[in-house]
Amino acid sequence: MVNAIGCIELNSIARGYLVADAMLKAANVEILFNRTICPGKFMVMVGGDVAAINAAVETGLRVGGGEVVDDLVIANVHPDVFPAIAGTRVVEQTSALGIVETFSVAAIVEAADAAVKAANIELLEVHMAMAIGGKGFVTMTGDVAAVQAAVDAAVERIRTKGVLVDKVVIAQPRKEILEGKV
Repeated sequence: MVNAIGCIELNSIARGYLVADAMLKAANVEILFNRTICPGKFMVMVGGDVAAINAAVETGLRVGGGEVVDDLVIANVHPDVFPAIAGTRVVEQTSALGIVETFSVAAIVEAADAAVKAANIELLEVHMAMAIGGKGFVTMTGDVAAVQAAVDAAVERIRTKGVLVDKVVIAQPRKEILEGKV
């Protein structure tokens, strides 16, 4: 059972494969994501129990060396984070809309987990670096106070990393802005 996740984001694709292999050999973890991300970076995300994740990430950081951009360990990841990453969340109606944007994939996953644990909100999407220059963003909905509390918690969680791009809360968003029309 996956109750913890670990992630390492790297500047090198080749080193990313080496890190993924080392993480799998270091502990009983499973690969959740092992792929290139924009712009020319690589992300390894593993799941498992807390002790195994800690061992795998420690090994991955050692092997990754100077190519590591960011990393995370979340001991009790909120179950709503995975469907938001996968893009399988279906929300019929949005109330207030909160968005947090970062320069790091690891940071946006941390931010999303902190947000959904902090307030009664629904995660809409966790977008990780594809076609957006290596950035990540999370969108969430709920009543205005809950969304503001969730955004604040997300920002506080990643504050020391220095990777926050922006954050917004829209009290009454027009439904068209979430429909993705071009």
